[in-house]
Amino acid sequence: MRTHYCTEVTENIIGEKVTVAGWVNSRRDHGGIIFIDLRDKGGIVQLVADPKELDVAESVRDEFVLIATGTVRQRGEGLENPNLITGKIEIVLDELVIENRSKPMPFDLNDEKVNDEIKLRNRFLELRSDKMYDIFKLRSKATIQVRNTLDELGFLDVETPILTKSTPEGARDYLVPSRVHGGEFYALPQSPQLFKQLLMVSGFDKYFQIAKCFRDEDLRADRQPEFTQIDVEMSFCDQEDVIKVAEKLIYDTFTACGKEVPSTFPRITYADAMEKYGSDKPDLRFDMAMVDVIDIFANSTNEIFASIAKDTKNNRIKALRCPNGDNIFSKRQMKGFEDYVRKFGAKGLGYFQMKEDGLKGPLTKFFSEEDLEAIVKTTQLEVGDVVFFGAGDKKTVWDYMGRFRLYLAEQMDIIPTDVYEFVWVVDFPMFEVEDGRTKALHHPFTMPNLEKCDLDNIDDIENIESIAYDIVLNGTELGGGSIRIHKEEIQSKVFKLMGISDEEAKEKFGFLLDALQYGAPSHGGFAMGLDRMIMLLAGTDSIRDVIAFPKTQKAQCLLTQAPSEVDAEQLKELSLRIRKLEQ
Repeated sequence: MRTHYCTEVTENIIGEKVTVAGWVNSRRDHGGIIFIDLRDKGGIVQLVADPKELDVAESVRDEFVLIATGTVRQRGEGLENPNLITGKIEIVLDELVIENRSKPMPFDLNDEKVNDEIKLRNRFLELRSDKMYDIFKLRSKATIQVRNTLDELGFLDVETPILTKSTPEGARDYLVPSRVHGGEFYALPQSPQLFKQLLMVSGFDKYFQIAKCFRDEDLRADRQPEFTQIDVEMSFCDQEDVIKVAEKLIYDTFTACGKEVPSTFPRITYADAMEKYGSDKPDLRFDMAMVDVIDIFANSTNEIFASIAKDTKNNRIKALRCPNGDNIFSKRQMKGFEDYVRKFGAKGLGYFQMKEDGLKGPLTKFFSEEDLEAIVKTTQLEVGDVVFFGAGDKKTVWDYMGRFRLYLAEQMDIIPTDVYEFVWVVDFPMFEVEDGRTKALHHPFTMPNLEKCDLDNIDDIENIESIAYDIVLNGTELGGGSIRIHKEEIQSKVFKLMGISDEEAKEKFGFLLDALQYGAPSHGGFAMGLDRMIMLLAGTDSIRDVIAFPKTQKAQCLLTQAPSEVDAEQLKELSLRIRKLEQ
């Protein structure tokens, strides 16, 4: 139908007859001659039509689909467009076919300020924009490189089931009712975790999959109810083996996409990440690490600080130095920061200003000169700096001071946008206790670090360390993994520590526990969010931009109007009845 894509028509083929096809990007009538910018996947070429010879050109409008045939010629002197690949030529039309017409567009494709709801209702139109095409071209290139790298390393691509059994993995499952087995349900997989472990028991040695995953959880900019992850598992490996594969995969993929990144990444322990940055996914593109000053505040005459400082195991008093903050923020702004941290559980936020003659601020009266000097030395304050303090139980302080660190950096505009700062977070706790319930921090199939603990003699369950690791990029968790439990007796002990009875374990994980009794190899792996990776590669701030047909924050597809009601006959076949909840 066509001989060339638009951007293949260049000065190298001047004088040749070509046929191009695409959408009308713009039309200009110059009285006696009509110029049409035709767009396809590669870009734009200018068409020239004489309406006296081609009267069809009179009726052409934006976004009409055209098939155009004509002769390539040099543009007139001074009429070249340096912004286009085809800017030195144009096509003088002999034939023009309107393949299809278009209604007036509901929005301008290049208008970044269009309401998101309008764009999502017309997602097939938004995808026509250059920005969106470039994102999905990038996604395709990255995905191909992922497959090529893992194939090169000897990994086998294996698909695992989408309809599976509901298992507790952290988020809520999406359930699918069974017609054949009335009253019973499949679950859509939150990850292929159990199946990839079974493949290791099967002797597949190295597995990967670009897998669809589903989680019914509260959504935000970097979450969607259905998402894609790069899933990898390997046998007879330790943490170093897995990290080496992950680093090569990241390096190859980013390099293929034209980004410069190192071939190996630094590491930080979970404990250090929380103590210094208040997050297990620290953004290291800027400094501003938190410093512990609980020992200094123990000497304070302020009863609140002194009381908190008595319990150094469960409480923290953290200092956050803001370089030149005294010259950037007013006293009113600094007092207003307290409102920000209160949203995340803080009971207050103290601060000192570093002046030429020493520390100033409402808290100085509670400290001796010696202790004030210790604060200056510990936090490395310089004249013009401000130092903020958060105090309370450690998890709350870590959380709000970590958030506050990012908030301050954004207010100061000190976060570079043109760098990729990777870091491995390692040595995660095995468990966390919330409301008296013990939960696995990663998942219950993670191997505890048996060199550092005895599962039969536990003093504090939160002190058990796991062999788990996360890869973080610019403050976003790109992925993570662990060495898995491959012995049934260890898995049973972990279940018991979590309060999962033998009967519950058998019901929910029986197939895995059975498999572990048939010569399971040691194994481990990782999963990386493909959508998040593309989001960071493309420099966009929402995961929706890199998913062809995404859901809203309420998990709705505005294009197809899903989810939607189904008719009574379908419900009857599935042994379901809808009961309206009272408001």
